[in-house]
Amino acid sequence: MTTKPLTILTGINRTSEPSSGSMILVSDLYRAMPDTHTTFLGRTPVHQVWKTAFDHLIPLSTKKRPQGPGFDTYVDELTQEVGTLIEQIRPDAIHAQNVGFALSLALSRTSGTIPIISIAHGPEVMAAERNTAEHGALLEVAGASAAIVSPTSALAYRIDRLTGRRFTDRLTVIPWGIPLNDARVRNRPPTAAGPLSLVHAGRLDDNKSTITAVEALALTDQPHHLTVIGEGTLREYLEQRAIKLGLQNRVRFVRFLPRTEVLRRLPDFDAFVFTTKGVEAFGLVLIEAQAHGLPVVYSDLPGVREILGNSGVPFTPGDPRSLAMALDDMGRDCNLRKVLKNVAVVNACRYDITTTSRLLRELTLRV
Repeated sequence: MTTKPLTILTGINRTSEPSSGSMILVSDLYRAMPDTHTTFLGRTPVHQVWKTAFDHLIPLSTKKRPQGPGFDTYVDELTQEVGTLIEQIRPDAIHAQNVGFALSLALSRTSGTIPIISIAHGPEVMAAERNTAEHGALLEVAGASAAIVSPTSALAYRIDRLTGRRFTDRLTVIPWGIPLNDARVRNRPPTAAGPLSLVHAGRLDDNKSTITAVEALALTDQPHHLTVIGEGTLREYLEQRAIKLGLQNRVRFVRFLPRTEVLRRLPDFDAFVFTTKGVEAFGLVLIEAQAHGLPVVYSDLPGVREILGNSGVPFTPGDPRSLAMALDDMGRDCNLRKVLKNVAVVNACRYDITTTSRLLRELTLRV
């Protein structure tokens, strides 16, 4: 007798392409989940990766509108569309990505007796901490959920506090992961002290605080070089700031690259710099860097410290001088870089996407 595969409905209300950590995670997550058929709700255009990551992909047609006077009407229209789809699909379970954003609200209002697991990604938690309407949305989705998944206990704590500790028993920590089979560890070991070739990758916005890395280079004793990969609202400002600090020959900006290209380039650098200063749900890029054998210098946030332990070098969030000291220490100490390379690879092995998928599937079956 064959067992019927578990059917899951999920989605993220964005164009279906690898544009952020959460989008990349979801693509990897359901592709690696055994004995499961997944329907994904997204937006056009649809990247080829998404066409192969899910059994069925449905682009939403309701016109997307951000928070503001028309938001409630937008959510109502989206809820009507999603409700019709749920009646047609009749999944065994719903995974509501981003606790409290519009699509998770629509799913929670139309799920009926179908159990919901909501999955926190971080941006919705930051939004709920600064906005009353977003806070109310998070409360509504959390209340409709049989379980709430967070990738770290630090993020789970923030959700627990935001929800007045009403849903503590529903919170479950399932660490995120990456496809470890894709990693290529750098073969060339560090052999001498000296300036470092550094890389930073991610959105160029205030929370990611790339400015901390740029300004740190102006304070270092050694002429380290930094490559910044990514796009965002602060790109032009960062470029101008680098020129003003006289770093135009030491800071290089590279436009957004496909994930495969970023991973291909990682082993060419000496270390990875992670500068987020606010909420960070997990930091998948850190694990990707470690899996490729890169020592990491990281902003000492609770969630990041939780996943890295002693496998990286911390600095004070948002403090360029603290980062500059950490970079110079690493540049001067060749043995430290060798040790960090080895422990980086060991730590990354703790976060395989197949483990994440298995744990999420087991939780889904329980609820």
